Amino acid sequence: MAKEVFSYTTILILITTAGFAAAQPSVFNCSLHFDLGSSPSPNSTCEAGDWGGFLRKDCCTSAFNVYLYALGQHANQRGPIYLNSAEQGVCLASLKNLQKDVLDCGIEKLTSGAGGCSDFTVADVTNRLGDKLKSLEGNCGFRFSDGKDGQLCGSCVNSWQDIGPWHSSSTDAESFEVETNVCRFAVLVSYTSIRLEDKAHLSAVYSCLGSQEGFKYNQPPKGHRKLSKGLWIMIGGGVVGVFVFVVLAACILSKKRTKSTPPPPKKDAAFKDVIFKESGCPKIPIKEVYSATDNLNPTNFIGEGTAGKVYKGILPNNQRVAVKHIINDGNVETFAREVMSLSHIRHPNLVMLLGYCVNEDECFLVYELCPKGNLSEWIFGKDRNLSWIHRLEIAIDSARGLSFLHTYPEGCIVHRDIKPTNILLGENFEAKLSDFGLSKIIELGETYVSSEVRGTFGYVDPDYRINNHVNSSGDVYSFGIVLLQILSGKKVINMNLNTPMPLNKQAKVLNRGGSINEFADPKLDGEYSEEAFDLTLQLALSCTALKQQRPSMQQIVVRLQEALDISTRAKASTPEDSPDASFSY
Repeated sequence: MAKEVFSYTTILILITTAGFAAAQPSVFNCSLHFDLGSSPSPNSTCEAGDWGGFLRKDCCTSAFNVYLYALGQHANQRGPIYLNSAEQGVCLASLKNLQKDVLDCGIEKLTSGAGGCSDFTVADVTNRLGDKLKSLEGNCGFRFSDGKDGQLCGSCVNSWQDIGPWHSSSTDAESFEVETNVCRFAVLVSYTSIRLEDKAHLSAVYSCLGSQEGFKYNQPPKGHRKLSKGLWIMIGGGVVGVFVFVVLAACILSKKRTKSTPPPPKKDAAFKDVIFKESGCPKIPIKEVYSATDNLNPTNFIGEGTAGKVYKGILPNNQRVAVKHIINDGNVETFAREVMSLSHIRHPNLVMLLGYCVNEDECFLVYELCPKGNLSEWIFGKDRNLSWIHRLEIAIDSARGLSFLHTYPEGCIVHRDIKPTNILLGENFEAKLSDFGLSKIIELGETYVSSEVRGTFGYVDPDYRINNHVNSSGDVYSFGIVLLQILSGKKVINMNLNTPMPLNKQAKVLNRGGSINEFADPKLDGEYSEEAFDLTLQLALSCTALKQQRPSMQQIVVRLQEALDISTRAKASTPEDSPDASFSY
């Protein structure tokens, strides 16, 4: 608490001096206004945090917070969020008295001219990211004064983490992270611009987001960030073995323990806790899990997979969640793999693991809730339907999630179980990949041979079934099958034929001499762009072709975006009341 008060007080001083400087002459012709004379020494705030890794050094926080507040003033008066690189260079130079190596802090990533959020004004943020701005405002409405700020800060950081890039086309992880941060700070600067007079409140928000220590459910403790990443990278090796052993001790041995069996040594319990902390995934108390789901009330039951039943619930911070209840000893490896996998990766198109819980004879995984269910329910449900545009957008989101995994900087992450039930849908039908129980990370330049074929019948790459080699092309094949289902609304095997035929073979037969209308989902009712449909069909067939002929997920994203653009243009050029309209939203 003392550290938080210190950080808060320091930031309040910085914001107050920045506010006072608004009436002062510009320094070095910088378009922002700083009062450097009253600022604390550079070493006074080295414990304030690095904004979740955005800043390269903790000691940069003082200068950065002054810069953020000044951007808020500038945006309030002129509109644009960010300066161009030339203007920013002058302004950062004027901050050298506060932080000598300010040019090495990483602030230069927040400049205009790169498209997307980098060129937003406050009005753009309000119009395009208004829901994120409202969420930040609603969950960050606190001050460091009542002693309850730690609990409230967790909700604030959740809202911060929920902000993603605006219509990003990036397929590599590094560029995606930059675009995400540009949008996050655009929202924060906009928020600052409308709360300039409430410096105490802004100080509390900056301190919370700067340290992110209040991120209770889905942010690893700051002291473990680098170590956690290293353990995650080794998921394919010995660490998983150690981790699974520890979880087995918690989920199996404790289950079989009788009253006559003495409790495990205290040393073992401490070792278990260390391993769980280093996984980077927060541990949620069992009481909170049962309270969130109303003691696993059947009315909260939303589905069941191979690993266990899933319930919806609400955590104490009012976040809606999905809770997977694992009681089968045989699924402990799945539990361990998901904790190790999902705790270290963040992407809008990957379901977020918020925490885990291990009890005497059961385990829980707590995820963000995707209220629209899964893709399978919408493709095959008789009373549900997805428009052509929605189908393309869901395909693009899913492809972006896979592309992110396949281009992960530390090694290619292979999902190994892509299918409609593992594609969850958010409130606005944004797609998120889920169920990483079979995932595997492959080091760059290496391969991995599985001891057995894993995955779901109908979606498994034939090459993988033959040689057991795990690689990203297997995910591409599975995605191709899903894409064919999005187009056709058909199951992977048509059992109604005299000779049951796999879906990709049905598509090939029709592609040689039939009409695409024969393959299209009847629920589309002909409302789609035939050009875009054919493009998507050919793409899906290329995904299920021979391994060496398959496209990468980056290429798939580009082609699907092209299909969406074609469909959007066709919609715009066709009057809605025209009898020739070929598709609709």
